[in-house]
Amino acid sequence: MAITRDKKNTSVAELVTLFADAKGAVGAAYTGLSVADMQELRASAREADVLIKVVKNRLVRVALSQNEKFKAADTSLLTGQLVYAFSSVDEVAPAQILAAFGKKHPELQLIAGFDGSGASLDTATVKALAELPTKDQLRGQVVSVLAAPLTRFLGVANGAQRGFAQVLSLRAEQI
Repeated sequence: MAITRDKKNTSVAELVTLFADAKGAVGAAYTGLSVADMQELRASAREADVLIKVVKNRLVRVALSQNEKFKAADTSLLTGQLVYAFSSVDEVAPAQILAAFGKKHPELQLIAGFDGSGASLDTATVKALAELPTKDQLRGQVVSVLAAPLTRFLGVANGAQRGFAQVLSLRAEQI
């Protein structure tokens, strides 16, 4: 059943808003995935504050052309059945969610993406983004780098005290 013009206009307006607010958006081919698989993808995406949309590529192109940032974006890779992931919180979360899901379900293939500045990303760039650590992992790495010198210093300080206590203990045994 064909979509009415009003529904198309509503979808385009929603897509314009999603692209304007998104820090990152990624499209992936999903041919061969079942409804249950798509529901699983949506659930995992929801946990990471990523929105999953299945819309016609033509509507995405219209929405991109209506947004000043994305007018120059290359849309030549947007072919076939694509699912789009949007995140207004994290730049790499859409790519990571789709790539992680794609590892379990090889039918899902990363195709293209768009960053918050309006630049289009090719398949290789999207895959590289998917391999980056998450924000939480990066924060953990920064904390461990900052804490490492303190941990070493405390180890040295405790070592001197421990050595002194052992010397006193041995001296007390001798007496």
